[in-house]
Amino acid sequence: MTDNVSTKQVGEPAKGLAGYANGPSLEEINGTVSIPKGKGFWRNLMAFSGPGALVAVGYMDPGNWVTSIGGGAQYGYLLMSVILISSLIAMLLQYMAAKLGIVTQMDLAQATRAHTTKRIGFVLWVMTELAIMATDIAEVIGGAIALQLLFGIPLIIGVALTVFDVLLLLLLTKLCFRKIEAIVICLITVILVVFAYEVIIAQPNMGQAVANFVPQPEILRPGQLTMALGIVGATVMPHNLYLHSSIAQTRKFDRSDPAELKRAVTYTTWDSNIQLIGAFVINCLLLLLGAALFFGKDVDQLGTFGNLYNALQDHHLAGAVASPFLSTLFAVALLASGQNSTITGTLTGQVIMEGFINLKIPMWVRRMVTRLLSVAPVIICTILYGGSEQALDRLLVNSQVFLSIALPFSMIPLTIFTSSKKIMGEYANKTWVTVLAWVSSIVLTVLNCQIVWTSLTDLF
Repeated sequence: MTDNVSTKQVGEPAKGLAGYANGPSLEEINGTVSIPKGKGFWRNLMAFSGPGALVAVGYMDPGNWVTSIGGGAQYGYLLMSVILISSLIAMLLQYMAAKLGIVTQMDLAQATRAHTTKRIGFVLWVMTELAIMATDIAEVIGGAIALQLLFGIPLIIGVALTVFDVLLLLLLTKLCFRKIEAIVICLITVILVVFAYEVIIAQPNMGQAVANFVPQPEILRPGQLTMALGIVGATVMPHNLYLHSSIAQTRKFDRSDPAELKRAVTYTTWDSNIQLIGAFVINCLLLLLGAALFFGKDVDQLGTFGNLYNALQDHHLAGAVASPFLSTLFAVALLASGQNSTITGTLTGQVIMEGFINLKIPMWVRRMVTRLLSVAPVIICTILYGGSEQALDRLLVNSQVFLSIALPFSMIPLTIFTSSKKIMGEYANKTWVTVLAWVSSIVLTVLNCQIVWTSLTDLF
């Protein structure tokens, strides 16, 4: 990698559907949210709050659900510490991504293009585009299964219907970015309320849960370690780093004023950490639900969304609290999660395309192309296996494995860029941050390689 900084120019107007993009990241929303003057903590926090919510969506998407609930069902409260450690790593990575965007006024894709060779940039772009498609596959599957559970729509039709979420995006593009943030926060609130209610009536053993925030040696046993790796791999997503480095630039302030720049970095970090704490709570609720209702029972029946849905109304599995109402709430939360991921996935796709290859196309066109490419393998899998949900869940797991492979291709450039004083100036990572970032990158890379190896071993 090199430290040659490219000169940014204002993007040329688009001709037809495609145009040249070399302006600010997500130019349509960059610097559009006004920031009030004043030094009040809460006033500033509210003004900068929002981008963190869009990022937090990636830490509670459908890919996390089976691993967290399954972890609780198989091993009780043992893996609470894994969720805690994953969340702390996420806070570190998202802080660096947001700081990169605010200080350099480039998102991670633009910074990669500016500070790497064309060959390395091309490889990173291809891997990132494939990661977006893998993320989209999880959204398609989660949305289709939610539609089947709620309305009895066959999976093949549900998969096809997910293409039409482009209509939602056409509506959202007419709204200001602040309203998009509000919609995402509302959907997150739905997920939080649903699982908080289900956990309260499940009455988990909170003493054991809190005690297991301290890592236990039993985690290193083969079965427990495999599940722990699955939770880590499903939690930290590469596309979130690109997204945060872009939407952190949506606030309008005097970027030439050092005091204003410091304020932006400080309160964006607060926003990110608070929202990720919310994602941490939701993931804890998922594991608590699995542990309280299903630990010590026939967990082989809980490997799919449909099985979890059925188990929540089965008195033999979920006990006295089981009811159709609980199952319906679960499906509603799954649908909300899928729609949230649709919004953030679309924005991330635009960031990557404009940042890496300077190509600008309307969001709805980008989303339609990406969704059609993602729907194809899901439809093929659905037809080949006769609409089997188990087959779709295997495809979802495989998509998460690929995301594990793609993660280092985002983490390592981010760590290099934010540790460089030539790029970041006085905002370069402190030594302890750099050390933690590299340790996290190396450990996650090793763990993700273990996930890939385990998956390949199971396959063959």
